[in-house]
Amino acid sequence: MTPEDQHDRAILRRIARRAMLQRNLLPDFSDEVLAELRDIEKGAGHPGAQHPSGNAETLDLRHLLWASIDNDDSLDLDQLTVAEQLPGGNVKVLVAIADVDSLVTRGTAIDGHAGQNTTSVYTGAQIFPMLPDELSTGLTSLNPHVERRAMVVEMVVEPDGSVADGGTVYRARVFNQAQLAYNAVAAWLDGEGPEPAPITAVPGLADNLRLQDRVAQTMKNLRERRGALSLETIESRPVFVDDKVAELRREEHNRAKDIIEDFMIAANQVTAEFLTAHSSPSVRRVVREPRRWNRIVELASEHDFELPGEPDPRALEKFLNKQRAADPQRFPDLSLSIIKLLGPGEYVAEPPGGLAPGHFGLAAKDYGHSTAPNRRYPDLITQRLLKAALDRTRPPYSMVELEMLATHCTAQEDNANKVERQVAKSAAALLLHDRVGESFEGFVTGASDKGTWARLLALPVEGRLVQGFRGVDVGDRVEVRLLSVDVERGFIDFALMRRLPRQGRQPERV
Repeated sequence: MTPEDQHDRAILRRIARRAMLQRNLLPDFSDEVLAELRDIEKGAGHPGAQHPSGNAETLDLRHLLWASIDNDDSLDLDQLTVAEQLPGGNVKVLVAIADVDSLVTRGTAIDGHAGQNTTSVYTGAQIFPMLPDELSTGLTSLNPHVERRAMVVEMVVEPDGSVADGGTVYRARVFNQAQLAYNAVAAWLDGEGPEPAPITAVPGLADNLRLQDRVAQTMKNLRERRGALSLETIESRPVFVDDKVAELRREEHNRAKDIIEDFMIAANQVTAEFLTAHSSPSVRRVVREPRRWNRIVELASEHDFELPGEPDPRALEKFLNKQRAADPQRFPDLSLSIIKLLGPGEYVAEPPGGLAPGHFGLAAKDYGHSTAPNRRYPDLITQRLLKAALDRTRPPYSMVELEMLATHCTAQEDNANKVERQVAKSAAALLLHDRVGESFEGFVTGASDKGTWARLLALPVEGRLVQGFRGVDVGDRVEVRLLSVDVERGFIDFALMRRLPRQGRQPERV
């Protein structure tokens, strides 16, 4: 083994590939996929070469002030947004979604690979894209300064943040005027940074983005009043210096992310309602009622807040808002505890006129994923269903097929999350390997028959309590000592030193 193979980045890539295979995910594209890709590239050698499909009209919207906002290093651009002020205070919001189906045909080897993995897998050392980069960051990406075909979600937002008349969906040709990054746009909107150069280069774009920001905030406020949960967790990624993990950098939420998040949530609701209106089956994203509401009630009580005995998203949101204001620094820790107690989301197939469960966290009844078809297979399924609805043709999937796909997508999303967590834990183990024996403050994030877990406050690191864990539960504050790390398996083991007190109490020794 060469010295290069022992670099942290190389170690994490090896761990990531092994974890992919163990979780029934494909880390590489087959020869059949690559052969199909070459054929697509031969036939798509100029901008706009995506083939039109169906009978519905394709509008020419290339003149609008479309722009993408994504992470600094994102290349697979799934959405563009633009807004238009209407008379009377309403605002028209348009979301353009990459027309991936125009090049990724159902039943092909490329579609088979995407349907097996069902999602792109983002690890700190390597990305495993659902589609080949030549598509997801090239021909099916809404890249700047090129024409693309797209599915457009149009909605009229009223001054209170509600969407009038449900919105609509249609095909269009679009042109990305500017590729923007969350952090730079947020700093500019907050008055803490200069106007990004790509905004300055497009006359009128600055005012349009300010309009989008204002509308997104009204939509967010309305969702929260209706009971959507304003949870805020800590996300991190390893930062490498000379291929060595130097730190785990936290990803902060900001106003620019709010624009995209709120527009995408609304667009996902519009597409679900559009399919219902056209008597089409669909794949919905649901989060059922909390599986451990009693523990959420206990957590609120520990913070002097009374929740009702039955799940109530509005009451829970009031508690979350109170705690964000009272202790913003620790609010992400509380959010993580609540997320663990809510339980995971899942995909379900819904027949025309069905009654699938809603999304508890978003306080939404009709909700399906549709806005990221380059990186999520359920979104590509939804895109094909939308096209059939527009063309007034039979849905491309039977209910039996949709039920099987929904179950598979849920399982593979869980597997992808486990791969990402595995690599994140291995990166954390690399960072902590010389700190064994040190003590840290943290809080309990999981407690079940499978084990008890704690996250540190000083570092975005989670590990298992292997000593002294009896009697603690999700949300408890604790002091732990780092016992050992195992980089290959991503194990970080702690011993519980003491349970930290709530305000005004003495610590409880273990």
